[in-house]
Amino acid sequence: MKTLASIDYFMDDPREAARLARKVDPEAWVEKYLSRHIPSRGEVLSVGCGPGTILRAISALHPTVRGTGVDISPTRVQQARERNAGNPKVRIVCGDASALQFPWRSFDVVYTRMLLQYVAQKEGVVSEMVRVLKPGGIAVLQDLDGQLMWHYPEDPIMQRSIDQVTQALAQTGFDPFIGRKLFWLAQRAGLENLDVQVECYHLIAGAIDPSILEQWELKLEIAKPTMVQALGSETEASEQIRRFMEYLRRPDTLTYSNVFTITGKKPL
Repeated sequence: MKTLASIDYFMDDPREAARLARKVDPEAWVEKYLSRHIPSRGEVLSVGCGPGTILRAISALHPTVRGTGVDISPTRVQQARERNAGNPKVRIVCGDASALQFPWRSFDVVYTRMLLQYVAQKEGVVSEMVRVLKPGGIAVLQDLDGQLMWHYPEDPIMQRSIDQVTQALAQTGFDPFIGRKLFWLAQRAGLENLDVQVECYHLIAGAIDPSILEQWELKLEIAKPTMVQALGSETEASEQIRRFMEYLRRPDTLTYSNVFTITGKKPL
């Protein structure tokens, strides 16, 4: 099996930051998952904040709400600072999610979105999120389950290449099935009153929409160096990308994943 030391370069690609920003409506996301939990004068922490798109929407909720973002990548931190330039209610810092630099009981709400699938120390990250929460504060964990993994009709050749890539990425901490594990992680960290939401995330039934096809083409172009390492050659990576895109274009195929959202309260 090929060894992948890190996938940070993939996440640092500015095209990936822009792609992810286009995929989320920050105001709608905040309204659906966070706004009811944020008090006036609330302090909110985004763990793995990426380009900081959602933080901007959080800071607009109320004149006294403030948002802090932490990300391990200096590149992503710079992107987030640029997106929130001139906004005194948002601060962005560089740091490790498994060793947060904030004092105990600092925040009213702490959330992470699409981060835990990539980190090795998943329990440590959630424990740190709970540590920096104020008593009675709310933690929100959101991540995918089955990303890239579930398709029908089955294509054994395509699935074999997907398995090779995900097995290689597992050495970096990547887990395509982290979504179903968030409930257990929240319990282990001591959160109470857990609420679990499960929704469909990716759903491509029949021939893929051209606008979504462009997203997948870009995603796989950015991921291609990782695939080359995992599959052993650029030729093989190109062939498997072609095969996957042809699969998505077929009128008889279905591809999907789910997103889990776990909301819990820190005991008083």
